[in-house]
Amino acid sequence: MLSQTELAALRAPIRFDAEPAGRRLRFESTWGLFSPREIDAGTALLLRHLEVAADADCLDLGCGYGAIGCTLAALAPQGRTLLVDKDFVAVDFARRNIALNALPNAEAELGNGFADIDPARRFDLIASNIPAQVGRELLSILLHDAHARLNPGGRLYVVTVNGLREFMKRHMKDIFGHYDKLKQGPHHTVALALR
Repeated sequence: MLSQTELAALRAPIRFDAEPAGRRLRFESTWGLFSPREIDAGTALLLRHLEVAADADCLDLGCGYGAIGCTLAALAPQGRTLLVDKDFVAVDFARRNIALNALPNAEAELGNGFADIDPARRFDLIASNIPAQVGRELLSILLHDAHARLNPGGRLYVVTVNGLREFMKRHMKDIFGHYDKLKQGPHHTVALALR
């Protein structure tokens, strides 16, 4: 049985520093969120292959505690970055990390995919580390919605487990007209599609 001190330590926010895309950021997370102690390998791979204009309006879809979204906001200080997740605990920690890293151009909202985002809002860049278990139906919805919400010339960056690579390739070609595999690692693939 854990002592009260050990239990209190487990309940405390997990804190770590990282340098995604060359930007020094600090994060707080908690048990129950995805990869709470460090930026996971798939997200790290994605962040190494992003091209972000300083004035880009960005979306981190399925933001978790905000590793991608905070990085986007740091890379695009003249733009706006929206972080969205369906998990209220993730959104709470994303908001904490936006404040912790002094990113006034970023905001985090609770929402299921694009369903709760202002329908008039458009983005220059959408990035997501898509969980393998969401199902192909939801993946199809997300790809169609991303295409509809990107500005002309906008970019969709996704990282998935390698097992979804062929599915993503087929569907991105079908929806966007092309698919660009930016990097395939031992477990993850980063892909890009342009609007």
